[in-house]
Amino acid sequence: MINTVLAKVFGTSNERAVKKLLPVVEQINAFEPSVAALSDEALRAKTVEFRERIAVKTNGIEDADALRAAEMAALDELLPEAFAVVREAGKRAVGMRHFDVQLIGGMVLHSGKISEMKTGEGKTLVATLPCYLNALAGRGVHVVTVNDYLAKRDAEWMGKIYEFLGLTVGVIVHDLDDRQRREAYAADITYGTNNEFGFDYLRDNMKFELTDLVQRGHYYSIVDEVDSILIDEARTPLIISGPTDQTTDKYARVNVIIPELERGELTETIEQKIYTGDYVVDEKHKAITVTDEGWEKIEKLLGIGNIADPENWDLKHHVETAVKAHTLYRRDVEYVVKDGEVIIVDEFTGRLMPGRRWSDGLHQSIEAKEGVAIRKEDQTLATITFQNYFRLYKKLSGMTGTAETEAAEFDKIYKLEIVVIPTNRPMLRLEHQDVVYRTAKEKYFAVADEIQRLHDNHQPVLVGTTSIEKSELLSQILQKKGVRHVVLNAKFHEREAEIVAQAGRLGMVTIATNMAGRGTDILLGGNAEFMARQELVKKNLARAVSAAEGAISPTAGPGMTRFYYQGQEFETSHQQWDSVFSDFAARAVEERAKVAEAGGLFIIGTERHESRRVDNQLRGRAGRQGDPGASKFYLSLEDDLMRIFAREWVSTLLQRLGMEEGVPIESNMITRRIEAAQKAVETQNFESRKHVLEYDDVMNKQREAVYGLRRGLLEGVDQKELILDDYLTTALSSALDANAPADVHPDQWKTTELFAALGDVFGPGLDREIDASQLNRHELGEAIYEKLRGRYEFKEQILSPQGMRYHERVIMLSVLDSLWKDHLLAMDHLKEGIGLRGYAQQDPLVAYKKESFEMFEAMMLRFQEDTLRTLFRMQIIGPDGTPIETPEQMAALRPAASPELEAVEVSSGENAAQIPQTMREIPIPTRAPQTTIDELEREFQRRKERELNAARQAGGDASAEPAAPRRAGEKVGRNDLCPCGSGKKYKKCHGAEA
Repeated sequence: MINTVLAKVFGTSNERAVKKLLPVVEQINAFEPSVAALSDEALRAKTVEFRERIAVKTNGIEDADALRAAEMAALDELLPEAFAVVREAGKRAVGMRHFDVQLIGGMVLHSGKISEMKTGEGKTLVATLPCYLNALAGRGVHVVTVNDYLAKRDAEWMGKIYEFLGLTVGVIVHDLDDRQRREAYAADITYGTNNEFGFDYLRDNMKFELTDLVQRGHYYSIVDEVDSILIDEARTPLIISGPTDQTTDKYARVNVIIPELERGELTETIEQKIYTGDYVVDEKHKAITVTDEGWEKIEKLLGIGNIADPENWDLKHHVETAVKAHTLYRRDVEYVVKDGEVIIVDEFTGRLMPGRRWSDGLHQSIEAKEGVAIRKEDQTLATITFQNYFRLYKKLSGMTGTAETEAAEFDKIYKLEIVVIPTNRPMLRLEHQDVVYRTAKEKYFAVADEIQRLHDNHQPVLVGTTSIEKSELLSQILQKKGVRHVVLNAKFHEREAEIVAQAGRLGMVTIATNMAGRGTDILLGGNAEFMARQELVKKNLARAVSAAEGAISPTAGPGMTRFYYQGQEFETSHQQWDSVFSDFAARAVEERAKVAEAGGLFIIGTERHESRRVDNQLRGRAGRQGDPGASKFYLSLEDDLMRIFAREWVSTLLQRLGMEEGVPIESNMITRRIEAAQKAVETQNFESRKHVLEYDDVMNKQREAVYGLRRGLLEGVDQKELILDDYLTTALSSALDANAPADVHPDQWKTTELFAALGDVFGPGLDREIDASQLNRHELGEAIYEKLRGRYEFKEQILSPQGMRYHERVIMLSVLDSLWKDHLLAMDHLKEGIGLRGYAQQDPLVAYKKESFEMFEAMMLRFQEDTLRTLFRMQIIGPDGTPIETPEQMAALRPAASPELEAVEVSSGENAAQIPQTMREIPIPTRAPQTTIDELEREFQRRKERELNAARQAGGDASAEPAAPRRAGEKVGRNDLCPCGSGKKYKKCHGAEA
């Protein structure tokens, strides 16, 4: 009550936020006359001027945080004039002028917030304002869309504005190679899908060369349909995986017995839970429970002993997954079968997701169920959640028509505030009360009758369904009634834009799954541009042209116009285009008046979705830019939402209201109940996403550490210092602590075990070179350290400093990648069973954090040890098959070649023509990384030219470091105080830099 009164007096917080931006809108409008007077060249020159002004503001600032603050201040100062320049460029390049409310939306995006704008308010054009402004900083702007079509369309369409102002535009879509991706990311503004951006980040962190990376940082991102990408898709992490050696016969074996099992029910009493049948399905939580009787039957059907025996654990998991596949995952709802392949259907957009697979054996179980080829299970090589990927950006913003219902989650997870932008024109859409029928059959026949009535009145109708199955059911009913219509679902997604664009034509009936209209406006009277394209192609008045996959279409030749139709690019003359387009534009104007007179677009929802946002997205297709329109939802008590999440009160309602067959009810009470059920589902889904994020946050810290180390190696961190100062010292100290403790008399030291442990890592012979009986602990550590350092530097002399640096980097990266892959698999196994800790009164998340940290520490120690083992025990083999043990032997093999080859004699395939047999390392197999150096060298032979250029630029001799005294008996970090008592850091005193 108090909040309502305060809002009436002072306005809501959203109204106050919008009101603060109005003076800036006036400033932008004040620039409009002077900017409009500029020539095209002068307008383009503004970009250069703006960049120079930013450079002046940031000149001489070296601190990263201070530089960013100065950069942001400079952009804020430029905003009014820059927005005015973009508005003018929009008029000249694409014939569109930004409305004042679109300027407000652009300012909200620039400030790192979510701009909620109703459908049809021009979000695509709004994004050009902050994109241009932030691209002036020269660090790259990413615009994230929900599919490849929108990425290419928006990049080409809005790219005309950017290119008019002298900026470059790139687009990232599926099937681009690294060179094309690198060029796209190097552009000032890059369009692409959330999946492509995320996978490129993961792939970059699997590369072996800095020059192979495609992304250049995460500066600023605008996410289109931000609720879909950051909320709906956030439950599924991005995973790059590789095949394992496991067979798939168990999936087929288990699949055969599932039809033999009987589905039961759960009855809960105060005292206990009573299960019947062989298994029980919990649709609310998408879980299954196999009963004790069920397991006994399964054991007999499979011909095995106790299912709980360790040797049967795999079968137990396969059975549970197969039951889920048969009961919770339905064909043409959660997935489709196309060309002998199971393809996931996105539950929120209705689109197919080729290439995406369910994990943990679920996809294989569904393949077995459908009788298609079963692909081997994959092992995770790299993974990240969308939450943690998008939190990499220094500044993140988004736009959508439906975000307000998820405000709490946006704030909690992403620290994003939502600002609702007022519409350009008043909203005229009529929103009718929901009507509820007793059964789904009654509902669908009522919907069909209503569609026929509206169709007879020539009013366009857009019908929203929740699955392919239901859209085809309704289509069959309409066919029997003789109502002409089009169906848009995942099976026909190629024609999505074309079908949606014409959904506003007179008498048109369109049945769509949740994908209704994403990214394409529904114009009353039809879209003249789409109709012109169709006409030109149908009458062969345009010719097909080809462009590089994913590339933005090059500008058409003089006098020619290019356009897309059903995924293909066509070209026709300006004259031909203008003639056909003007004809259809005139017809569309006439038809629009008739449609408006008939009541505008009528939206019919056949079911409430689990998320209110999806309902709002469907409803929002009508009433754009002040158009007339209406919406109405038809429900039944058999709908999934009502049946699963409101079961308790449905039966009570039936008795209380005495519902009769075919007679609907309209009740505010039911509407409130439905909204309460939706809120409950949204809360449950939020908890699910939060659960995924909490566990990924643990791994994210580990991921940052591993990827940070990888990046440091690629960027040229001092590998020799790292190996000799950190890794060698740690390994030596651990060996001494285990076998020659400081508090134990030298007579009791286990010197045999000490030299055996060191020999396992560094190679044999130390016991013959060092007499431990004559040394105290400190002297023993120093002696061992000096011998090992001498071995390392001797090897460096053989290979040359540049060759040694190359091999250090390759070995460290390959060892790290191999161990990280194994660590991810171990983390998956840990996560699978960690929930059982709850039965022992332990918090599973706390246990997961503790044990995963211990596993990560062990992995990093293993990394150091395996790196040392491979580097110290490798041998250089000459053409005659004998080891090269002296620099003189290596020099004798080198031809009298130019100095350029000196630096890459071992690391580049360039030498293959000079030396009869490629020199290689032979790593000791004991606990060595799985990738051999031979394989690595073959990988790097493809990069001959780049390696040669790098060698030409490399100068100096890295082997000039003098051997310094070393205190190996203790663990001393490089940044710790030196134990000699000088007061200096160890690396500045006795750490090889003194």
